[in-house]
Parts: sequence; structure tokens; C-alpha cells
Amino acid sequence: MTTPTVAFLGIGLMGKPMAARLAQAGVALRAWNRSPAKAEALRAAGAVPQAHLADAVAGADIVISMLEAGPVVAAVLEAALPHLAPGTLWIDMSSTRQDEALACAARLAAHGCRFVDAPVSGGVVGAEQGTLAIMAGGSVEDVARAEPVLRVLGTPTRVGEAGSGQVAKLCNQLIVGATLNVVAEALLLAQAAGADPAAVREAIRGGFAGSRILDLHGQRMLDRNFIPGGQVKTQLKDQGNILAAAQAAGLTLPVTALVTRQYESIVDALPAADHAAALIALERMNPGKRLGTKPDALPPT
Repeated sequence: MTTPTVAFLGIGLMGKPMAARLAQAGVALRAWNRSPAKAEALRAAGAVPQAHLADAVAGADIVISMLEAGPVVAAVLEAALPHLAPGTLWIDMSSTRQDEALACAARLAAHGCRFVDAPVSGGVVGAEQGTLAIMAGGSVEDVARAEPVLRVLGTPTRVGEAGSGQVAKLCNQLIVGATLNVVAEALLLAQAAGADPAAVREAIRGGFAGSRILDLHGQRMLDRNFIPGGQVKTQLKDQGNILAAAQAAGLTLPVTALVTRQYESIVDALPAADHAAALIALERMNPGKRLGTKPDALPPT
């Protein structure tokens, strides 16, 4: 495929498989990470690792950032700005607040550059398979320019002007966080009340309670597999951003507040565990109750 030169910034849990897919699809890709070894690991996939941010972004037609949080995006953007050519399109695929996305858009506009916020849903598996749901905020023209690259990674949908992508991602994470906790409650209740939780999950998958979270993370909970996918610390960051957006909009979200407290209860002990570790938070509220007998599979501390 014919694509512009792309600089990909942030070779982390999600960024690595996303950048690899782009390089393998024939995109002229430069890879940069604050830890250069992570970018170097993508050389075999066809990317050109760059040790210095300036070298990664200079002359790039499109810059994609996939970074930890809004303040990190802002800091990297500020460092990259003097090296961007006018007209460069910056696509931020990180999960940030709407106001942070709007601030990035304003900084880039002042420099004659363009901006699309395009956070994703689908986790590491979606990144590896190119099936991410991509929520894009920006002008019609800018999203259209980004679309050929984004389609390598998944299915992009324009949801409004700049900043709207982050609103859509927060809505997504609100549903994900709440559903993870409800699935944990359902499976633990099934076992505690004497039913087979695996059979209960199977029985309800085809009904109104069926969902991808019940399918994928319900099985993770039964297997006690908490190797990430999405991480507890990331889900908690998103929960905080949801509540901040709700406050700015004059809303009270009581279920989201409860879910946030559940993740707060385990973030110190299990920050890098999969967000399906909502099950562990629930079990800690119910001493002596535990789903299954398998040992917990957790990331190294």
C-alpha cells in the first residue's frame, strides 16, 4: 500500500503491536520510544528505529502518539513541535482527557499543523489482529487524511470535532469498567450460591446479558488469568478522566464512582494486572469467597 511517512511515538503494551502492524503493512514507519531498546525491537518488523525524537518526527507526514497519559502526550508534543513541518498531521491514539486533546489541537494549530484524537478499544489482541475500534475526533478533512493509516489498525469512526474521540473513549471505558465489575459479581455469586460458574457463563452468553466482556474477560476470571490486556492502573486513570468529564458536564455518575473505588482498592498491589482483576477487588470485599481453585496468573512485579 502507498502511505505517507509515519512517525510512531510510544512502543509500549499497545504501541508495539500497533506499530508492528503498520510496518508489516508497508507503511514507511519510524519508531521512537523514550527507552530506545523498545523501538529497536521493531526493526525486524520493517520499522526504522530512531533514538532521538527530533529525528523521528522531522519530515514525517503523519505523527502517531500512543503514550501513557495526557501530560506525557503534551510533553512529547512540546519537544517535537520545533521539528514538525507545517501541515504535519498528529494523530494521538492515547487515552487522555478532552481538555488535554483540545490543548494539543490548539498548540499544533498555532504551528500550522493538524490534529486528530483517535483513542482505541480492543486491547492488545485487537492491536495484534488489526481489529481495534478507533474513535476519531477532528475535521472531516483531517480524519479522511488519517483514515488509510488507521484502517491498518482497525475500524475508524469519526465521532465529531477534535476532542470528541476522547469523549467516545471515556464512554467506552465507562461501560467496560462497569461491565467487568458486574461480570465478576455474577460469577462469584454463581459459585457462592452453589451453581457452576462456568456453566452459568455459558448459559447466559446467548441472552441479553451476553457481551464481549462476558465472553473474553469472564473466561479470564474463570481461568484467573490476569496477565494484561488492559491494566488496572490504566483503567483507574480512565475512571478518573470519566469522573472529571462528568463534573465538567454537570453530571453525577454514581455507578462509575463505585467502579472507581473498586479499582482504587487494588491499584497499589496490582497496578499492572489485567483490569479483569476487578474480580480480586470483589473477593477482598468478601473474605473466604474465591472464584475457582486455580492460582492467579499475574504479571511480574
